[in-house]
Amino acid sequence: MDETKYWLWLSMIFGTGSSRIWDAISLYETAAETYSALNSDISGLNLKDKEIRNITGVSIEKASEYIEQCRKIGIGVIGYSSEEYPKQLRHIFNPPAVLYYRGNISCLNGTRTITAVGTRNPTNYGLDSAYRICGELARNGFVIVSGFAIGTDITSHIAAADAQRPTACVMGCGLDVDYPKNNFMFRDIILENGGVFISEYPLGTPPHAQNFPKRNRILAALGMATMIFEAAVGSGSLITADLAAEQGREVFCLPPADIFSKAFSGNIELLRDGATPLYSVSDVIDIFRIGGALDMEIRSEEVSGVSSFGRKSIIKTENTMSSLDMIKSVRKRSAARKKSEKNENNAAEQEKPKEIKKIADNNITEEMTDIQKKIYGLFSEEALHADFIAQKLELDTADLMTELTELEILGAIRSLPGKMFEICG
Repeated sequence: MDETKYWLWLSMIFGTGSSRIWDAISLYETAAETYSALNSDISGLNLKDKEIRNITGVSIEKASEYIEQCRKIGIGVIGYSSEEYPKQLRHIFNPPAVLYYRGNISCLNGTRTITAVGTRNPTNYGLDSAYRICGELARNGFVIVSGFAIGTDITSHIAAADAQRPTACVMGCGLDVDYPKNNFMFRDIILENGGVFISEYPLGTPPHAQNFPKRNRILAALGMATMIFEAAVGSGSLITADLAAEQGREVFCLPPADIFSKAFSGNIELLRDGATPLYSVSDVIDIFRIGGALDMEIRSEEVSGVSSFGRKSIIKTENTMSSLDMIKSVRKRSAARKKSEKNENNAAEQEKPKEIKKIADNNITEEMTDIQKKIYGLFSEEALHADFIAQKLELDTADLMTELTELEILGAIRSLPGKMFEICG
């Protein structure tokens, strides 16, 4: 029985990526049984008013119609229990109940997968390393998984496509949204080589900044190991590294070309805390050796890491290095250190109120493109309207909104109602 329509209905009731879906499933086991229970008087959930309104207002026919609407434009829809659902995702915490995909989603099953991430504004060294290593891994039968962002991500995808191998692009928006705009010229070549675009977000979902940290749990889980090519402290790539470590996966990290460069400060932190140095493709191939834990995982139907239905239950595997558990504590120690430094400098900061709003940490500005730095430079204490920024810098409004979204993802600015934006404090 194909339960996709029931999984989609649950997503419509509780919301995309909501853990409430798994609270319900844990009571009734299957999506179909959960649907029946929620539409009767036997629900064991303490339903919220909004959820009750959704249950009465959303029919199963509406879910079926939506699936058909997606299929008409070439986008497939699968639920958690579907045969095509990537098994790497089945046992992570809060797995996506529904996945939308365009292309060959089967390229992720029964094969070696590895996640590749890094900055959106890489150095030539980081860019060249990503292209060469991902290309060689692709030629050796690996499926490269990345986030389709500008910079390191798209370079990793192109390397696989140039090797005429499939690659998986995990999106933080609806699959019908052309984002990032400049990257979609590569969509056809990725699909032609057996690749796939994946998202848990419904059609038309914009690339909101809050989507990407949630997207990263999928990005980390789809790869049986993760490679960090270039990241400053505070980079979103480190979120993916943390998630991979929490899932019991090996984290590889490119050694910095310059140990004093802030562009690689995140790499240094990861290497100090147990990540495996990435010197060549043989480092990666070695952990997938025949008869090893990852090889056995590929051949089996079970995935180590986290038990099903989103309940955490870490199971260590042979390839998991205990030192990688230290990576999870890096962010906590870093946050504690920054808090201490902030307290020590609090008096000085109060004397400079106009500078508080500006992000003094060059780690973030180094992640920006030239145009993003110009946009960022316009902000002071006051919030700015998007139209004002567009007029001031003579930018097309659509292009500006893309840049503003990127700045939100970097944590440099935040959006306010009415197309207003302010700098993060």
